[in-house]
Amino acid sequence: MAMRFTILGSGSAGNAALLVTAEARVLIDAGFSARRLGQLLAAQGESLERVDAVFLTHEHGDHAGGLDGLRRHPHLQVFANHATSRAVQAGLSWAAGWQLFETGSRFRYRDLEVETFAVPHDAQDPVAFRFTHGRADDPAAPPRTLAWLTDLGHAPLNLRQCLRDCDAVVVESNHCPHLLQADPRRPWALKQRISGRHGHLSNDAVRELLADVASPRWRHVFLTHLSRDCNTPAAVEAALADVRATLPACAFAVVPPGVTTPWCDLG
Repeated sequence: MAMRFTILGSGSAGNAALLVTAEARVLIDAGFSARRLGQLLAAQGESLERVDAVFLTHEHGDHAGGLDGLRRHPHLQVFANHATSRAVQAGLSWAAGWQLFETGSRFRYRDLEVETFAVPHDAQDPVAFRFTHGRADDPAAPPRTLAWLTDLGHAPLNLRQCLRDCDAVVVESNHCPHLLQADPRRPWALKQRISGRHGHLSNDAVRELLADVASPRWRHVFLTHLSRDCNTPAAVEAALADVRATLPACAFAVVPPGVTTPWCDLG
């Protein structure tokens, strides 16, 4: 089996995805209740009982809030850096099966090579992931790489390098600057936090990032973590139109809040 994944849901109400290989089934974040995660997995023909591990990007509730409900699944290994594990464990009623890594490290988990990258976001020690499956010396299973990059206010050089030489890229396109500034329900301080250098990427920032690192190797780009109030799929599509035109072989998908994507196979 090659590597495949599905985004179970993204946005401020919760974030989680499932990545599957021949030897591993891992959740990337667990921002929904255990019950909701079970429902989302069942709709994709999977279950929590079959999941082996959870990889956490950071401790915010929309990414890690479902972990306490997973106490009924003590077989789960939970991968996080030290700061994230401490922040999450403080709110848990059980001792999670932590598997700690250093931010910036590279390690293997079963048949996956996992790389971690520091991310500029207002959390303890947030990370991006890059997952690689397969080997360069195996023509039957050549390497396939997925970059997972959400919740960041800007993209420094290390993150731009993270996106190159990937087959699939998942990146946030959180807000339209005009809709954010016009939103009557968010106070000025919150708008500043969202649009700041440790907040979230705007549609314009994502366009600049993808245009800068665009690779002919890319086959799939997913735009995620859209604000329900301060963004629209149409606004994302309009912002990314020129980038899409330069990559005709790459499929772009905008993931609205709360939507589960079909399986993406990286065979």
